[in-house]
Amino acid sequence: MNYPSKLIEDAVKELAKLPGIGKKTALRLSLHLLKQDASFSQNLAQAISQMRSGVQYCTTCHAIADKPICKVCSNTSRDNSLVCLVAEIGDLLAIENTAQYRGLYHVLGGLISPINGIGPSELNILSLLKRLAESPVEEIILALPATMEGDTTAYYITRKLQDAGSTVRISTIARGIAVGSELEYTDEVTLGRSIISRVVL
Repeated sequence: MNYPSKLIEDAVKELAKLPGIGKKTALRLSLHLLKQDASFSQNLAQAISQMRSGVQYCTTCHAIADKPICKVCSNTSRDNSLVCLVAEIGDLLAIENTAQYRGLYHVLGGLISPINGIGPSELNILSLLKRLAESPVEEIILALPATMEGDTTAYYITRKLQDAGSTVRISTIARGIAVGSELEYTDEVTLGRSIISRVVL
């Protein structure tokens, strides 16, 4: 692609590094920024810079925070006997948006994946075990992806808790058919789990 300006080309290259952004979209965004007031680009750049330098991770649950302890962990109205274990911060945000969960969280920062060179030591598992030993947690909810990596991680954590003699109850989120979907197009594993995990009406 030929660019009318080296500065535009550099901007497109950087924007195209973002997930889900190709070079055409990056060019559209660059041209859009040029049409805006200079203050718009300056505010955007400042917000990104401040986010990168100012955001920290909660020392308790590893979620994104502005302070050493995040809003969820510091909220005294939350149920501290429940800890929902998630792989990434995006999963935490998705659960929070349901407004159905009032417990705490623990963000692993990924999943065990030997193929990608990610082992248990790369995840926030040790801090989870320490947290459980020091706090009044009664139940851990495993809200991990329904993938081989998610199942491997869940199995590893369950075994570690059992080996440590933990009395914490371990549960997992229900897995089944999405609302509005057709049975005909549902994969066999999901359909099978839905039958096994059926509920009484």
